[in-house]
Amino acid sequence: MSRCVKCGRELVPDEIGLHKKLIHRGASEYMCMTCLARFFDCSEELLQKKILRFREMGCTLFT
Repeated sequence: MSRCVKCGRELVPDEIGLHKKLIHRGASEYMCMTCLARFFDCSEELLQKKILRFREMGCTLFT
């Protein structure tokens, strides 16, 4: 199982997909939702909405 490169928390698949979508598709290290929100200076709620939107658009990074 992958862990957040910043805080070490265990990641869920949507967090890995979001990191790949927003940072770099070929990444091999990832940030959790909390650390991504800090990185982008936004709320975790906004990132959750983005995941839902990407999923609705058919993005294969989100199952």
